[in-house]
Amino acid sequence: MKPLGLKYVGLTTVLLAGGLMACFDGHAVEAVDLEAANPLLPIPDPPLGIGGEKNPPATLLDLENPPTPQTVRLGRWLFFDKRLSADNTVACASCHKPENAFSETTPVSTGIGGQKGGRKAPSFTNQAWATLPHFFWDGRAASLDEQAGGPMTNPIEMGQKDHSVVVAKIAAIPGYAKYFEESFGTPEVTIERITKAIADYERTRMSGNSAWDRYVAGDKSALSDDAKKGRTLFFGNGFCNNCHKGPNLTDSDFHNLGVGWDEKTQTFADEGRYAVTQEEKDKGAFKTPSIRDVSKRAPYMHDGSMKTLEEVVRFYSKGGTPNPYLDRKIDRRFAEQLDFTDAQVNQLVRFMESLDGEGYRDTEPAAFPQ
Repeated sequence: MKPLGLKYVGLTTVLLAGGLMACFDGHAVEAVDLEAANPLLPIPDPPLGIGGEKNPPATLLDLENPPTPQTVRLGRWLFFDKRLSADNTVACASCHKPENAFSETTPVSTGIGGQKGGRKAPSFTNQAWATLPHFFWDGRAASLDEQAGGPMTNPIEMGQKDHSVVVAKIAAIPGYAKYFEESFGTPEVTIERITKAIADYERTRMSGNSAWDRYVAGDKSALSDDAKKGRTLFFGNGFCNNCHKGPNLTDSDFHNLGVGWDEKTQTFADEGRYAVTQEEKDKGAFKTPSIRDVSKRAPYMHDGSMKTLEEVVRFYSKGGTPNPYLDRKIDRRFAEQLDFTDAQVNQLVRFMESLDGEGYRDTEPAAFPQ
């Protein structure tokens, strides 16, 4: 018998031993052939512009512990599965929305019980190619695997008491056993296997082949005139590529721009990297985000405090918000050539819009293991 799965209706799921229909609150729900709806797919090659500086370009199979079609399929289910949370209402995908380049449309994330976090979920596209092993806005996780496990036990995100509860909950879903065995050799469920699978799915979410990538590859018609002028500013006297550099347009490092600084109290609403390192220089510093697909990720900054890309460019143009820890790369004293005109702001925004890529898009699985 082929494995069957069902979509969620409320908080209820069902294991079908046979037949094709089940009823929930009087509504008929059609069972779905899990493996037909979620086939094993080959590991994708990085799209144009992604894969590092190697010649030929690197692939995901070059990673020390590369993903497999089996771990990616399992990870895709787990990434979208709300049963990882304490009350079955929050999945990884609840905050990392595929249609928003795996970011979200609200200033901060919302967890179980409608609780609001203090930061906006960052995108993880192209993070298989991160130049430094720092994940989350403050870099507290050293790998995508570690990052995947963090929200599960955060009391205002997924709200599980500890990882053992997550493991027990997934292990109690009979339909998952086959896919853990397929991925790892035995049906045993561990937190390491759960996070590895989710991270492997995330590693395949790559974005490239943007208009900018095609322009760099030789198609000089790929950018509009304004985008070309914005590109010149971005890599020229706009100094944007001081931090937004490399194939993924980020240095993966931490910088203080003054976001969240309160002049009256002389404190930050969120101390950022400092909470991890306890080093004074890291107060108010946050990880440089990639600006690939940035047009899809409003609002902006770690706290979602800026609504538009125009607002972000003007903030950079004035040299950030003065504070004792302001990064010298943004400090007004080292940015005298800024003060962009309205036309230049528009040109920079047009260039950033040209970074919208393809290859990462996905939708929720048609059904889940039961």
